[in-house]
Amino acid sequence: MVGVRVRDLARQRIELLMECALRWASKDLELAKRQAELARRLSMKYRVRMPFKYRMLFCKGCKTFIVPGINARVRISGSSYRALTITCLECGHIYRKLIKPRAGEGTSPSSRPKR
Repeated sequence: MVGVRVRDLARQRIELLMECALRWASKDLELAKRQAELARRLSMKYRVRMPFKYRMLFCKGCKTFIVPGINARVRISGSSYRALTITCLECGHIYRKLIKPRAGEGTSPSSRPKR
């Protein structure tokens, strides 16, 4: 059984590796992918849940590290519902995350102010 101290150390290492991967992504994408893969493997090995802000940076289709603007496209759809659409440019997988409307905004198109 893995101790609390080991899990805490793994959590710190995951945080450090993901921060480094984000910093290096624009300069050396292969190094960033390797660092992110190590962080992901650490989280699986020591059964540590990766924070949501880092989980969103992995493609749900091919499990590679994706960085918005480099190897992923991020769009906000403006149809009847608001959604964040993330497209992996490596495998083409599309991930949609619904965005809650702000207070005072309705969800129907007729309740939006006219331009």
